[in-house]
Amino acid sequence: MELSQRFEVHQNLIVEWKKQLLERAGEVFEKEKKTEEGPSIKELHAKIGQLAMENDFLAVALGRVDGSSAKR
Repeated sequence: MELSQRFEVHQNLIVEWKKQLLERAGEVFEKEKKTEEGPSIKELHAKIGQLAMENDFLAVALGRVDGSSAKR
């Protein structure tokens, strides 16, 4: 009750958080941590290059359009 008043959250939410902590606290301290494989550095660099080219293309294309609304 004290925590719910102090942090202005419902008591049921605190009870649920405590339940989740007690159920899953062991995962935090496991020696073997499973990391999710994300995209490789090479893939990220390729994506950055692609997006930079698209930005450059759009900047040039919008620069050619008549009217001040196209240029920001």
